[in-house]
Amino acid sequence: MGKVAKSSNKLLENKPAASQMKIKTRSSIIKVMGLTAGLMILAAVFLFNSLQNSSHEDYRDSNFLKFWVAGHMILTGQNPYDSTQWYNEHIKLGASQVPDKIFLYPLPQAYLLVPLAMIPIGESFIIWGIFSQAIMAATCFVLLNHFATTGRNRLFYPLVVFLLFFGPIYLSLHVGSIGAIALAFLIVAILLLERKKTLLAGIVLSMLILKPSQGLPILFLAGCWFLFKQDWRVIIGMGVGGLILLLSGLFVDPHWIQEFLNNSHAVSDRTLGLQSNIYSFAYLSCNKNINCMWITGTIGLVFLLGLGVYYLWSNRERLTTWEAINIIVPLGFVSTIYLWSYDQLLYIFPIAWITVELVKTTRSYLVSFIFLLGLDILSFFSLAVQAETHADLLSVTTTILIIGLCLWLFHLKNSHPIDKPIPAA
Repeated sequence: MGKVAKSSNKLLENKPAASQMKIKTRSSIIKVMGLTAGLMILAAVFLFNSLQNSSHEDYRDSNFLKFWVAGHMILTGQNPYDSTQWYNEHIKLGASQVPDKIFLYPLPQAYLLVPLAMIPIGESFIIWGIFSQAIMAATCFVLLNHFATTGRNRLFYPLVVFLLFFGPIYLSLHVGSIGAIALAFLIVAILLLERKKTLLAGIVLSMLILKPSQGLPILFLAGCWFLFKQDWRVIIGMGVGGLILLLSGLFVDPHWIQEFLNNSHAVSDRTLGLQSNIYSFAYLSCNKNINCMWITGTIGLVFLLGLGVYYLWSNRERLTTWEAINIIVPLGFVSTIYLWSYDQLLYIFPIAWITVELVKTTRSYLVSFIFLLGLDILSFFSLAVQAETHADLLSVTTTILIIGLCLWLFHLKNSHPIDKPIPAA
């Protein structure tokens, strides 16, 4: 009888443990099902977006055409820097105009575009739109996973949805821009840094130079940051990556650098005073006098970059590399001579950080959602003005807002550290 009683007691003791195990298993299944359903909905949204853009955008006169043609020319053994071949390929595809004499970007960038050209251009446009949105969503997930201690799931889907209506991202997807490539390079470089693969991180980061007007100021500020942090292997990696790109272009065209510079000069002359950067505003303030623009614009450039360098230096002990990027990216956007609003795609970094910090600071998700909604409205207003005037000057307001909020929240974070958990919504 004693043995039977003991066995009964053991069974009773095991019941709660078995019950808890079932609850945990059921909870895990529900989470997996929820995640799967969420991803399927996002995929459907991405597909719908791409199909809509394809039906409303004539890719034959879009940005995407030049990227597809560049990849196609490399694939077929042609040279995107040969003006005759470049023009003929556009005409074959039905382009009504060919504003650029050759490929607008550094020649090595054309190698990355070869996969796009392996698919017919119409289908390639749709697939690239889906892929761009996937890169954006993956970046949001990684950033929230790093910055948010709790509440990631509550922020992820709203953040992705709001960003789809962020003017620069909306425009980028609409015209088939390839800014998502730069976004992927940047997030991969930061992840490699976190895993202490610093040399490889520097090589990946150097790929931003494939769009020099954007990459040069960002890489300059990033280089200063890593110098302050004494991350020498990152700096060496940046140099190695730049050398690899230089040599890879020389194999196709030994004169590609000079040809690229000549074409870039012609393009910048054509777009002076139309963009949200220091040289455009200098050009307008100088009453369109070129000599005055170069003097005042360069002074303004040195001043802005100098402020950025000083801020990074004075906060090198308080900022992480993830947080430093939040200042480097928007400051790099205005410290240049040629960038359009869709190049603000990289603002996903500071936008995600601001969203998380607003929740931590205000103890409310509502404030973050109001910020995202206000950002969408402001950026869409700038986009509407750009469509009407063909000038992108108002995009600077987005930059000012992002930098201002980053500086304010950095100050609050350092002055009043917040360690309490975020409440449920």
